[in-house]
Amino acid sequence: MQVTVLGAGIIGVSTAWHLLQRGHEVTLVDRQNNAALETSFANAAQISVSYCEPWANREAPLKTLKWMFSDESPLLFRPQLDWAQWRWGLQFLAECNDAAFVRNVAQLVALGAYSHAALKEVVNETRIEYDRLERGIAHYYTDQKSFDGAASAAAVMQRFGVQRSVISRDELLAIEPALKAFAGRIVGGTYTKTDESGDARVFTQKLAELCGERGARLMFGHDIERIESDGSEVRQVRVRDRATGKGHTLKADAFVVACGSYTTPLLKAVGLQVPIYPGKGYSATLPLKRPQDAPSVSMIDDQMKCAISRLGDHLRVAGTIELGGFDLSLDTPLARKRCEMLVRRIEQVFPGVADTRTPEEGGNPSFWCGLRPATPTNIPLIGRTKLRRLWVNAGHGTLGWTHGAGSGKALAELISGEQPAMNFGFYGMDSRAGSASTRVAARLQTDRV
Repeated sequence: MQVTVLGAGIIGVSTAWHLLQRGHEVTLVDRQNNAALETSFANAAQISVSYCEPWANREAPLKTLKWMFSDESPLLFRPQLDWAQWRWGLQFLAECNDAAFVRNVAQLVALGAYSHAALKEVVNETRIEYDRLERGIAHYYTDQKSFDGAASAAAVMQRFGVQRSVISRDELLAIEPALKAFAGRIVGGTYTKTDESGDARVFTQKLAELCGERGARLMFGHDIERIESDGSEVRQVRVRDRATGKGHTLKADAFVVACGSYTTPLLKAVGLQVPIYPGKGYSATLPLKRPQDAPSVSMIDDQMKCAISRLGDHLRVAGTIELGGFDLSLDTPLARKRCEMLVRRIEQVFPGVADTRTPEEGGNPSFWCGLRPATPTNIPLIGRTKLRRLWVNAGHGTLGWTHGAGSGKALAELISGEQPAMNFGFYGMDSRAGSASTRVAARLQTDRV
């Protein structure tokens, strides 16, 4: 088959790779001049199968309401005159109960485990290097009440086969001695040794290069203008070369939309509504001053709801969600405050280890923001749309790097007429996941009650 993949982030490139592996002819399109220059550019760097809880839970509504009044809150809802935002918010609230939480965890863990195995297969075959650290992920707590709830959260994950362990402060320090300067504020933690970290941008760009070497047509620097359909099937896609202004018509046997948050307006133009809304996230990448004292275990800071990962001679801290539309500005007072909050936390946890000076002070921090394509359930849309020939692979939220390899492989399998070996509710398709995951979720809900 001839397949055109729209979007060259980790999701689109992984899809292209696995389609090539199955003998298809692939065209990969992106408006940027290389792969992974938007949402996949500077994310938290974690492959976090064990920390994939959905945002929606029974405590989320009250927390979100309180956080609305703080510019430094982990999740900031910025009301807009936008019905899509409010519709998404209402759908999110409908998921804020225990039954939905467990059901959604079942799906996210299934995809995460499948994806981690798929990533390892790709790495073993390609030998791509991307500052990979297979040291696990540790989650540390500074509040006793929050830590007391860690055991029940770990138990839910353990029932789905995730070996997340609750550990003491001393055990945490033995796993990651770099936390010693902050140890006085830590009350405990959790740890999963099977998780890992690495640079998603580097991996994605190298995989895109290999796609080109294997015959994929790489159309970078091309705006995706519109999908053209007759109401029942897609006929073609119109793109335009940014450098020359010349338009092109792309025809194929199948088209895959993997455009992150921009999937929503692209599909809306052909009459398809998908529950994907952008969640603006931030990161700061800082040069190391004392590499010998820097962490090598990727971490989650429970109080700040941010992730910290080492990437070679740099430290990446990423976090916060801002629901306020397609705003990508980094120079507003709010954006600066949220970036500075992340850097300040690094200095608190690892004092003197990284260069946390501002540019005005002579430092060289690399700030970034990206739009995380979030669904109300946090479960991505992987499957077919109502229009023939049109497929979707989007809505991965904060878990694009974690779920990227598996999402690409699963969709390539579906397009090829195969059934992915996992229980997952594929979008627009009957799946073995439906009844199985519902039964498991019901059992776990009974256990919790």
